[in-house]
Amino acid sequence: MPSQKQVKWAQLKVGITVVAASVVLMVLIFLMNSTGGVFTRKIKIRSYFDDASGLLEGAPVRLEGVDIGNVSRIRVVPDKPLSPVEVTMKVNTTYIANLRRDSVTSLETSGVLGATFVQIDSKLAKGPQLQDGDVLATRDTPQVSDVVRSSQGTLQNLDALLKRADRIVAFVESGQGSIGKLIYDPTLYNRFATTVGEFQGVVEEIKNGKGSIGQLIASDELYRKANSTIDRLNTVIDELNQGKGTAGKFLKDPALYNNANETIANVKKLTEDVNAGKGALGKLAKDQEFANKLQNTLNKLSAITDRLEAGQGSAGKLLKDPSLYNNADQVMIETRLLIKAIRENPKKYLTIQLKIF
Repeated sequence: MPSQKQVKWAQLKVGITVVAASVVLMVLIFLMNSTGGVFTRKIKIRSYFDDASGLLEGAPVRLEGVDIGNVSRIRVVPDKPLSPVEVTMKVNTTYIANLRRDSVTSLETSGVLGATFVQIDSKLAKGPQLQDGDVLATRDTPQVSDVVRSSQGTLQNLDALLKRADRIVAFVESGQGSIGKLIYDPTLYNRFATTVGEFQGVVEEIKNGKGSIGQLIASDELYRKANSTIDRLNTVIDELNQGKGTAGKFLKDPALYNNANETIANVKKLTEDVNAGKGALGKLAKDQEFANKLQNTLNKLSAITDRLEAGQGSAGKLLKDPSLYNNADQVMIETRLLIKAIRENPKKYLTIQLKIF
């Protein structure tokens, strides 16, 4: 029979074995569930951010929402003043075909108050495949604090707008202004009720066939006239289709088309003859000598009109010299005076003297 000391030692060995096996099992489970397991090959990549607030070492690295690695180190480097935070990530090579050198990283949060993680976006990436030690460009994403800070002005404006709306509603509820009177003044309701009553009366009169609109709706005379007009219109259309009357012949008689076609052919032949210089019109259009004579004549007429305008020559003096008008006016005056004197004393001017030798 084993001693008590041997039993305790055996129990201790069993406990140590169980604890060690549990620790190993937990480590294996963690490593297998973390980004593909401990035996998966990983590469290191880096990105530089201006601010890494909320990001912790061990935070997940995701590609389009799928965990592919973890953040291994976060530090501040002195040689990058604009983006001093260097984030080193370890990602497994299972998704290496989807990782490109022109992929973009950004800091995202799981919900509004969730943990911060690194998101890799390769939707538009077309560069070479990512290698160990490559640096990925970053894309700025607005933080919650930035959103709250930028929305403060909007919230203030919204608060002022709500206060104005409250004042307007209170002003309207007090019955002041046009809208307040429109809502609370019973005069509008009374007028509206009166208008509705009058409209109902008009509708009743129309329904009973009173007035022009009532007769138009209640009487079937309009329908009969419209039906008769349509019948006549159909008759006219049938006659047109049969070629009757002037309009029917205009539509159906092929002589009109033939005459029009012949006229067009004659006009075409005439224009061809004119372009060829045949006939009087052709010579008129094509003869350069005639054009020169016409231009010469026009030049002479222009010179004559210029001389007339200048008052040169007999015709120019006739147009420009006012003495002709004055002399003619004087002759007309003297002629009128002579005729007047003859009418007053005809014997003085119409006496005939006969002398016999």
